[in-house]
Amino acid sequence: MKHSLLGQAEDGAYAADRPLEAGQKYKFAAVPVTARQKHWSLARIAKLCAASTAVVVPAWPVLAQAQPGIGASAHLFTSSQVVGLSVVIGVISAALLSTLWLVRQRGNLENESREIRSALSDAQQRISQYEALIADKNRRIVIWDGVARPELLGQLPPETGAPQDNEFLAFGLWLKARSASELERAVGRLREQAESFDMVIETIRDEVIEAQGRVSGGRAFVRFVALNNLRAELAELKIERDRLMTSISAFQTMLDAIDMPAWQRDTAGRLTWVNHAYGDAVEAQSPQQAVNEGREILTTVARERIHATATPESPFHDTISTVVRGNRTFFDVVDVKVLSGSAGIAVDVSDVEAVRAELERTLKSHAETLDHLATPVAIFDGDRRLQFYNQAFVSLWELDIAFLESKPDNSELLERLRAAKKLPDQLNWKSWKETALSVYRSLDTQSDLWHLPNGQTLRVFATAHPQGGATWVFENLTEQVDLETRYNTLVKVQGETIDHLSEGVAVFGPDGRIRLSNPAFRALWGITETEAKPGTHIRGIGEACAPSYDQPDGWKTFAELITSFDDERRSSQGTLELLSGLVLDFAVIPLPNAQTMLTFVNMTDSVRAERALTEKNEALRKADELKNDFVQHVSYELRSPLTNIIGFTDLLRTPGVGPLNERQAEYIDHIATSSSVLLTLVNDILDLATVDAGIMRLNYAEIDLADLLDDVSMQIADRLQESGVSLEITAPAYLGSIVADPQRLKQILLKLLANAANFSPEGASIALECRREGTDFVFSVRDRGPGISPDMIATVFDRFATGAKSGKRGGAGLGLSIVDSFVSLHNGEVSIDSEPGKGTTVTCRIPSINLPHSVAAE
Repeated sequence: MKHSLLGQAEDGAYAADRPLEAGQKYKFAAVPVTARQKHWSLARIAKLCAASTAVVVPAWPVLAQAQPGIGASAHLFTSSQVVGLSVVIGVISAALLSTLWLVRQRGNLENESREIRSALSDAQQRISQYEALIADKNRRIVIWDGVARPELLGQLPPETGAPQDNEFLAFGLWLKARSASELERAVGRLREQAESFDMVIETIRDEVIEAQGRVSGGRAFVRFVALNNLRAELAELKIERDRLMTSISAFQTMLDAIDMPAWQRDTAGRLTWVNHAYGDAVEAQSPQQAVNEGREILTTVARERIHATATPESPFHDTISTVVRGNRTFFDVVDVKVLSGSAGIAVDVSDVEAVRAELERTLKSHAETLDHLATPVAIFDGDRRLQFYNQAFVSLWELDIAFLESKPDNSELLERLRAAKKLPDQLNWKSWKETALSVYRSLDTQSDLWHLPNGQTLRVFATAHPQGGATWVFENLTEQVDLETRYNTLVKVQGETIDHLSEGVAVFGPDGRIRLSNPAFRALWGITETEAKPGTHIRGIGEACAPSYDQPDGWKTFAELITSFDDERRSSQGTLELLSGLVLDFAVIPLPNAQTMLTFVNMTDSVRAERALTEKNEALRKADELKNDFVQHVSYELRSPLTNIIGFTDLLRTPGVGPLNERQAEYIDHIATSSSVLLTLVNDILDLATVDAGIMRLNYAEIDLADLLDDVSMQIADRLQESGVSLEITAPAYLGSIVADPQRLKQILLKLLANAANFSPEGASIALECRREGTDFVFSVRDRGPGISPDMIATVFDRFATGAKSGKRGGAGLGLSIVDSFVSLHNGEVSIDSEPGKGTTVTCRIPSINLPHSVAAE
């Protein structure tokens, strides 16, 4: 059986398991001792004492035999007595041993109790000291141990305004807003992320408190310490520093946001900070790059000027010109000099400078304009002294320039004019002058009429300036009076003129009522003067004129045009044939002041003559059409027989038909030549008829001029040989091509060459020149013939105009006419230059057109 006993370890803990069997060792385990364990140990000791009586002691052996020399009678105790004695002795021994053990244990327990009481007293004393420290009036600790409500220890001084109850944690009630928000965020990071902090906060009473946040033993606590003396001053300086840094940051942020270049420099004049506008102005990628590279927005001269003139008491302020992004720019620069260097800002005043320059130019222009006005103008300043006058003012009053340049007072000027007898005579001069000069105290423009002694009449306008001074304008009404007189006379003359016109005239106002009419108007329409009296509405005029003409295109249309509300007033003209047989040309003409004039011209005789001429012209046109139809029909009918004659002539020339004698062959040649000439004539007549009918269409194509000239020279060779002349062709090597009708262009050149060969002497030479002038091609044919007299040049392009007397071969006179017609179809021009005895040159200018892609592809 084992019994547990308590022992004391070196660290003050109590616990032990002590076996009572012999040969076993004591075993101790350190266990923290509390007050409850102390009572528990004493109770356990009592139990152990009670149980000790139950110890079983082994029986001692009984002497079975007596000692030698002792007999049986010498045995004093019986076996039962021996047993009882042994029991008693064992009990007494156990009791003694237990008593000794209990006494010893009691001593140990008393020693342990004294030590525990001493340790408890020391702990309570330390706790009291800690509580005294925590309870300092300048400190308060808030502890969070994971529970809902934190523990608050200590108090802060009342002057801080901090609440003494649970409202202490409502920081916004007793701290400034900025400090409260920063503290709330710091406490949140402390409790959630165990992030310590140290900060200085301000109460709403401007007291300074230091807050320290820490985490220890799984608990978060914040210590609030009210600062004073040097620490409070240091905290206030720290707060002030933070406030200043915040202000500086705010100012720099604001300067970065504006579009005005700003900068800071050190004492050596080097840049230490610039805003974004400065960086953009010097074309830097960032403000820091501008600082690092020392990019300057101002010129060296301007910087030296600022450095030389700027002082702490008097900052530099002036307009400086510089170049920004390649453009001349004007900046209004303010540079402030301080102990640590300088700071400046530049305001772009280029637009202001431009406006100022424009204002100066405008004022100069206005002065020049006023100087060239025929109306006299004089401007006085706030002191009533003359500041400006124009030439018309000098001419009006004939004053000395030196006197005007002395800038006289307005009153002095009036006195000078009065002395020169140039102002109207006044009964009360002083009152009149005061009235004239009252303009400087008036808010409205004053006007007056001055009747000068020289017979002129002036309207004088005097206008006061808002900034002081006045402008005097002298309007000469003398010419206006003369103009009004002449105007009234002119109106009377015009009235008499209109009344005696043969044309009918009526003038209507914008309200549609007649203003005036002449007798011719009333006679043409057969109305009386009463029916057309001034003030009669146009509807009444229309009703009075209805017996003569009542169609909608008459007075109804006139009424719409005269009374229309259209923004743009329309004019109109036309012809009316009255029921009486009169034919009138009318015109609706808008007049100034929204008036409208109607004019009627009797065109009866002219219309009748025109109709007769029209009928005659129609008859001639029909006769010309009949002629063209006849020529075209006859030419077509002649072509078939001629074709047969030419064919049979060529057939008779062939050997297969049979031999011909010399005379027959000669006749056959004459027949072939005459047939060819007749066929050419018929083709020419047919071409002209086609042109006259307007049905000829050109087939445009791109023509190589070299090939064209070769083809023409080959076709005209027989004719040239027959006439005994030669052909010289002049053209550039690379003439190119022309877009025209190949057949008609070839006909033009052949006709010109045939005409030249006909009038050239035998053995002479004909020149064909082809050249290019821009987009036009020029063809000219020159011969050495007898030339054309000036009176014949005008008729050479007429049809059937011949010069057979001077030519080798007679003809119908259609060659040059066909040339003129074909060139005109090509939108070209034909000109002829001839001088008697020196030959003739015919020039054709033909423009080349651009073919469409589809035609060019073909």
